[in-house]
Amino acid sequence: MSKKVLIAAPVHSILTRWLEANGYECIMMERITQQEAMSLVGVCTGIITSTRLQVNKELLDAASMLEWVGRMGSGMEVIDLPYAANKGIACYSSPEGNCNAVAEHALGMLLSLNKKLFKSYNEVKNGIWLRDENRGVELEGKTVGIIGFGHTGSSFARKLYGFDVQALAYDKYVRGAVPKYMEECDSLERIFEEADIVSFHVPLQHDTRHYFNKEFLEKMHKPFVLINTSRGGVVDTKALYDGLLSGKITGACIDVWEEEPITSMSAEMRKYLDEMAAMDKVIITPHIAGYSVEALYKMSKALLNKIVTKQ
Repeated sequence: MSKKVLIAAPVHSILTRWLEANGYECIMMERITQQEAMSLVGVCTGIITSTRLQVNKELLDAASMLEWVGRMGSGMEVIDLPYAANKGIACYSSPEGNCNAVAEHALGMLLSLNKKLFKSYNEVKNGIWLRDENRGVELEGKTVGIIGFGHTGSSFARKLYGFDVQALAYDKYVRGAVPKYMEECDSLERIFEEADIVSFHVPLQHDTRHYFNKEFLEKMHKPFVLINTSRGGVVDTKALYDGLLSGKITGACIDVWEEEPITSMSAEMRKYLDEMAAMDKVIITPHIAGYSVEALYKMSKALLNKIVTKQ
């Protein structure tokens, strides 16, 4: 009798081929609903998901045969990790698989914003040729505060290295992992005092929800650019909006939203999205930073390695 794996996320064939070659039957349902999953997981040995499923207590209780859960990408907030551990269910993530994609995306948004690429391109398409109004800002000499120095934060730092910026890294849980070309901070104080750009690379958990909020905004000494490619709940949307209106936030590069996708947004969140998307100093993308072609392979390979190790 084959073991069954519910695959509720896009994966590379390198993963499914290995599973099938080792006696697993892959149930491919990338767009499965939570309710549909409840009726299927009872026969599953494994689950592979991204953000589509909440692997919560209810789902874990329904999965009586479950041995492991694989998370495509980072962000284990979709899994009730303590409850899974109590049930002896192994949980794997693959942040090393898409950290480069996220870092490139963050840098791409920042350069596009600073150089006014989208704004000037859209003007040229409409027959408008403005130079002084589209004068760009260089990264060289700027101070970048990187909050969270795991896989994505450190990858973003490496991308910035060639731009001659001063990079400050703060991570509540990781110490001593900062390379020589950066400075490690014991607190947020230097970032509050010196940063021209602040980029978030933290998981969403109890102490990072609304990490950026009104109080954080008020503590920043200089006008700054905010980048969030981590999780939407890390940034308080109202604080972001207010900062943009006041000019304290001079630009924002946002890949994640507090409520997503658009079809799941409240009227209030949709209003914030529409108003910010209309601002020239804001770039918003639909949670695609870690979704590159290469990352699909790398995340699948990383999960495969961890599953194989535990077999």
